[in-house]
Amino acid sequence: MIDLGQHAEYIVWGYIGVAIGTLALVGWVLFDSRRVAARLKNLDARGIRRRSSTSETGA
Repeated sequence: MIDLGQHAEYIVWGYIGVAIGTLALVGWVLFDSRRVAARLKNLDARGIRRRSSTSETGA
C-alpha cells in the first residue's frame, strides 16, 4: 500500500467524507426524482396539464 506518512488518518477520513457526501447527494437526487415523478403523475391523473404541453403556435 502507498505510504501516506503521518497524515494518513486525515487523508483517509477526507476520502471517506467525500464518499459519504457523494452517496448522500446521489441518494437525495434519486429520492427527489421519484417524489417529483409521483407528484406529476398525481396531477396528470387529476387532469391538470402543463402549459408547455399545449400546441399553441402563437403566430
